[in-house]
Amino acid sequence: MRARIYKPAKTAMQSGTAKTKAWVLEFAPASAREVDPLMGWTSSDDTQAQVKLRFDSKEAALDYAEENGIEAIVQEPKTRKANIRPGGYGDNFATNRRGVWTH
Repeated sequence: MRARIYKPAKTAMQSGTAKTKAWVLEFAPASAREVDPLMGWTSSDDTQAQVKLRFDSKEAALDYAEENGIEAIVQEPKTRKANIRPGGYGDNFATNRRGVWTH
């Protein structure tokens, strides 16, 4: 049984970093998906592909994989600098603003 351990990336829909602190152990699909001829839905009899386990640290995820005989590959996250403006969003509506706020 193979799996990968990674730290999820920030969602593109929000600027927050929620759900990006934990490490995830996700199993690789063991069998290919099949298309149902009547409905056209894809299905698989591999239930492990639906499992995602979350851990507080990379070491905890590696320990779990080792204890359960799971061959795990670790993907290190690509770090990026935080994009925090000094005034933030509230600075757009400040009363001491230098310029006029127009569209």
